[in-house]
Amino acid sequence: MADRRASLFVIALALAACADDRTGWPSAPYPRLADPAPAVPRASAPAPAPATAPPSDARADFIRTHYRKHEYRVPMRDGVHLFTQVFIPNDATAAKRYPLLLHRTPYRLAPYGAARYPATLAPAVDLERAGYIFVRQDVRGTGMSEGQFVDMRPHVADKTGTQTDESSDAYDTIAWLLAHVPEHNGKAGIWGISYPGFYAAAAAIDAHPALVAVSPQAPCLDWWIGDDMHRHGAFALQEAFTFFARFGRPRPAPTAVEGAAAWPEVPWGDGDPYRFFLNLPPLADLDARHFGAEVPVWRDFAAHPDYDEFWRSRNHARFLTGVRPAVLTVGGFYDAENAYGAVNTYRAIETGRPRGANAVLLGPWRHHGWDRGPSATLGDADFGFDTSTIFPPMITSFFEHHLKGGPDPGLAEATVFESGANRWRRFPSWPPPGARPMSLHLGPGGTLSLTPPTATGTADEYLADPARPVPYTSHLTLDWMTEGYMAEDQRPFARRPDVLVFQTEPLERDLTLAGPLTAALSVSTTATDADFIVKLIDVAPDVLPGHTAGAPGADAGQALLVRGEPLRGRYRDDPARPVPFVPGQVTPLRFTMTDVFHTFGRGHRVMIQIQSSWFPYLDRNPQTFVPNIFAAKPADYVKATHRIHHGQDAPSRLEVMVLPAADEE
Repeated sequence: MADRRASLFVIALALAACADDRTGWPSAPYPRLADPAPAVPRASAPAPAPATAPPSDARADFIRTHYRKHEYRVPMRDGVHLFTQVFIPNDATAAKRYPLLLHRTPYRLAPYGAARYPATLAPAVDLERAGYIFVRQDVRGTGMSEGQFVDMRPHVADKTGTQTDESSDAYDTIAWLLAHVPEHNGKAGIWGISYPGFYAAAAAIDAHPALVAVSPQAPCLDWWIGDDMHRHGAFALQEAFTFFARFGRPRPAPTAVEGAAAWPEVPWGDGDPYRFFLNLPPLADLDARHFGAEVPVWRDFAAHPDYDEFWRSRNHARFLTGVRPAVLTVGGFYDAENAYGAVNTYRAIETGRPRGANAVLLGPWRHHGWDRGPSATLGDADFGFDTSTIFPPMITSFFEHHLKGGPDPGLAEATVFESGANRWRRFPSWPPPGARPMSLHLGPGGTLSLTPPTATGTADEYLADPARPVPYTSHLTLDWMTEGYMAEDQRPFARRPDVLVFQTEPLERDLTLAGPLTAALSVSTTATDADFIVKLIDVAPDVLPGHTAGAPGADAGQALLVRGEPLRGRYRDDPARPVPFVPGQVTPLRFTMTDVFHTFGRGHRVMIQIQSSWFPYLDRNPQTFVPNIFAAKPADYVKATHRIHHGQDAPSRLEVMVLPAADEE
């Protein structure tokens, strides 16, 4: 019913937009706003656009013909001015007011210049056609804004005087807009995807009273535990290297640089990604040897390998308490960058007893998968239909309701895609209230069972060689990570001797997992350090889409990755205080993996693979305990035998949440 109301609402918006196109918004010149903080002077604008007009694009044409653009330097409480673009509907007047909809970014607001327009302004075209005062801002220290940029700037609780953070910058921006844009209706919203999603979530902390709707999408939340740069202490090498080789370089002064100049090329050697990353020098030396000593954040990584105050201060979860604005968090289960951030931003707000509505939309998406075209497949997974179509009407109705008083779209608190069954489900909370705990127990002979072990002293082992790390994908690419690896067939890796495989018998009925996973292993090693990567896999007996389509005989079927995450073993007891393994000593370790919502169909098997490298997605563990892996020397990288114990005396299991079929809503 909620979907039908939302769909009718969006149809109404589309009809209204068509009406606007027929009549046109008033084209009379819009008077320049009173601006105590002076507008950006002409001299600071980039070079004018080329004389040749760009190809026509209906969405971009609509923005150019229906909005007037202004550029301002908006003052913050500490005197720093942030470069801000404001797009006001041509028909906005004191009698016809629009809400503010903000987007704050570290990626530059190009194109700069009051006469140059972006191709999009909103997360959905219907929002642009419905009419908002769109506000885009370079966060401090980026683009044309003043100040110093700080990655994942820590939140300052109980600020006084001129203390600032991303929450206060959003607050001050809204306050300035309310005072200087008379056509506003008194309400503001903010949205953002990825890094801008972090800024959207930060704005919800100690929010300005006018901020009533927030949509953090794929937000960064914790760069050490689960987002972007680390996974439980293991360094996300390929992503961090590729990203900061471009983004991490300093910007000494405000600049309007755009395009390729803002993202320099990376020298990739002979073009073999596996060999390129394998031959890198010690990670602590990369800034000097590859980045020209121009990426200070890389030096921060090297100086803070543990979960110390540097990282804890950048985790905003503990500040998301009593959140006042309504929130719609959006994320993808297959987002290699920020699946953790989306799920746990929703969870942190919910745990913090929000004062406003708190909803989450989780789909089978890669990073940006809901807003960059059709999303019917990913990697070797086929979801049966374009799953992205749910997003535009949902985000549109969310902002229309909270910012304009439009119809209540009746959003469920949790709208979540169930992969395997390939359908959307709606629940009053996430995980679903009916989900109950269950364990999958590892056993001898590669078995996986719901029954705890009864034998003692059983174990399986493998030899891990840092010189021959297990690739994270069969389709390694240079530059950014291979997008589909989180939904890739894992059978090629099961054939390696350094990967252990455990699987159930064919299931007699469907098995639906809904919620976080917890790996609880009993391990021993001949070394003093080790990583343990746990992968949950759906083994299908029949031919499925992807690179296995049409495969004959033994090559038919598929072993599709559902979730995989590592634990850097030195952090098994305390992420802030690494400790070595005692060679030969059975040691328990336990870590939580990001949520899943997946149905293993009748006749399928549940598989778990365990390995000690996932390269070059993750850096290599030298397997010799050193104070700082970033400074590990070539001689520290040694072969080691790792043993996974699975007897009654030393069990290993994956703890899951099972949703009974009868619990469907």
